[in-house]
Amino acid sequence: MKRFVQIACLLIGGALGLVVLPPLYELLHLSSIPWLDNPYISVAIGALFLFTLSFGFSDYLVKWISWMEEVLFKIPVADLLFGTLGLIIGLIVAYFLGFALDSIQFPIITNIMKFMPIILSFILGYLGFRVGFKKREELLQIFTLKSSNAKKKAAEDAEVIEIQGSYKLLDTSVIIDGRIADISGTGFIEGVLVVPQFVLTELQHIADSSDTLKRTRGRRGLDILKMLQDERATKVEITEEDFDDVQEVDLKLVRLAKKMGNNTKIVTNDFNLNKVCELHQVKVLNINDLANAVKPVVIPGEDMQVVVIKDGKEHNQGVAYLDDGTMIVVEGGRHYIGQAITVTVTSVLQTSAGRMIFAKPKDD
Repeated sequence: MKRFVQIACLLIGGALGLVVLPPLYELLHLSSIPWLDNPYISVAIGALFLFTLSFGFSDYLVKWISWMEEVLFKIPVADLLFGTLGLIIGLIVAYFLGFALDSIQFPIITNIMKFMPIILSFILGYLGFRVGFKKREELLQIFTLKSSNAKKKAAEDAEVIEIQGSYKLLDTSVIIDGRIADISGTGFIEGVLVVPQFVLTELQHIADSSDTLKRTRGRRGLDILKMLQDERATKVEITEEDFDDVQEVDLKLVRLAKKMGNNTKIVTNDFNLNKVCELHQVKVLNINDLANAVKPVVIPGEDMQVVVIKDGKEHNQGVAYLDDGTMIVVEGGRHYIGQAITVTVTSVLQTSAGRMIFAKPKDD
């Protein structure tokens, strides 16, 4: 440090000798001496003079620098940073004020104005440092608040983009089921509902079936789609995307969901498709799971009016269906096939594959 101070004094002395000594020669009437006109001589004299003096005050200067280092090391980084920023701002303001005052041309105060930039630099630099040092907490709060608001806004924008860019692929079973229209009408499903053309084709084949039950279900699915297009606030899109190398509609849906991105989900009530989606790590929304979560409590002993359509698997059983496709197994209902009868609920089974109600004729 001492050698650094001495070298600095050598360089500063040379610069001062070049600037200060020529006017001093003229003041002392020494400019007539020939060798003093050489600027290198002035630089050498100034450098030698200040370098010689440095041997006397360099120790004190080194101690003062060491003391300043200790003080600065003890000051927190935030205090030092904001104090320095305040100092820089104060010096900038002082520069512009000095530039403005320099344009004032009054003979009386012209000489005084020459010193004003220096005075303003000291005063405003000191005030800027003190203000930045004292107000650091408030400044930190302002920057922190702005940063948190920016992060919050970015998160909200990302959430909006994610919702706007989300797609729900409808399969044939959930369209025929019909409950998707009611759920969509409540606003619980956001994003765009997408119906692939191959699903529409399968739905049309079901609607053209010779089987009365299938034909009714297919036409119901087409009516549900029309209802979704007419009443839903958000878009219902028909996509022509198809995969000719795949025959099964379920696998086509899985491949289409993967192709459309992570924000795409398949909406279904098909238990097997639900499992296939889980194996392929495709997001799926099962209407039956939703119904299971919010299902109304069916109390055993409740009466309902049904039409027995066909035989059941077990002996003497009959099978009926509700409007939403829920199967009702009627014990002893084989004799009532084709008739509308009143049955009494004995039990209800609700799984991801659907809901099944067991009942018996009320007369029995």
